[in-house]
Amino acid sequence: MKNRLALLAQRPAPIRLGYFILALLFLWLPLAAPIYLLVHDTNLASILTMVLLYAEFIFLLRLWGINVYQQPQILQHYGLEFTRRNGVEMLCGLGMGLINILFLFTIEGFLGWLKWQQPTILLLKIVLEGFFVGLGVGFAEELLFRGWLLDELQRDYSPPLALWIDAVTFASLHFIKPLEVIINTLPQFPALLLLGLTQVWGKRWCRGRLGLPIGLHGGLVWGYYIINVGGLIQYSGQVPDWVTGVNNNPLQGIMGVVFMGVLALWMRNQSLKVLH
Repeated sequence: MKNRLALLAQRPAPIRLGYFILALLFLWLPLAAPIYLLVHDTNLASILTMVLLYAEFIFLLRLWGINVYQQPQILQHYGLEFTRRNGVEMLCGLGMGLINILFLFTIEGFLGWLKWQQPTILLLKIVLEGFFVGLGVGFAEELLFRGWLLDELQRDYSPPLALWIDAVTFASLHFIKPLEVIINTLPQFPALLLLGLTQVWGKRWCRGRLGLPIGLHGGLVWGYYIINVGGLIQYSGQVPDWVTGVNNNPLQGIMGVVFMGVLALWMRNQSLKVLH
């Protein structure tokens, strides 16, 4: 059995990815199905099944590393290092993401496109909640996309091709939704694509460590969580929503795309300095 698994390392990336996803579904579905059937609160059921899915994902990654690549420390290979340097980079990323979001809304407020208002609930509570939500999302998505997926792609493809496949996949998988929802949220695809590119460049800038991408992703989510859940802004309607963001989502507006574009170009330049 081990010999057969080891042979997977020689198969093309799409085959390896397919095997891994099928194995993950084989582990997850028998446990997730009863949760959906027995838990009537759909939000709670969704949270429980997602936590279960990600726990099994990490468990399977370790088995994958040992049996397919003979790498018992596969998480460290993906860049999940528990070192001081990686921790500092994660904190820098958190600050960078948070500041970028706040700066975006500050500029829009200065231009008169939105008005700041008192929070609808206790702000400290929202800040703490947003911190943990952002960090959780950043950790989960970066280990998946800039850890496992990027590594599989880089084993077979050139760095530029792996970069673009990873970013396009990251953006596209955010649209596994009903068709009506896909159509309504499609304007955020360019910003998600830019975020995917930014995160790969960020990892390369940090020589393969995941701290910065996790922190940056978490900081962006954290900042938006504080403003959105806290009800801190009200758009004035002076400009069309395609400028500030369709459905009040900054990623679905020109301003969000511009900000993500600037961040992506800056991160790309930093990664190129490492290469040279």
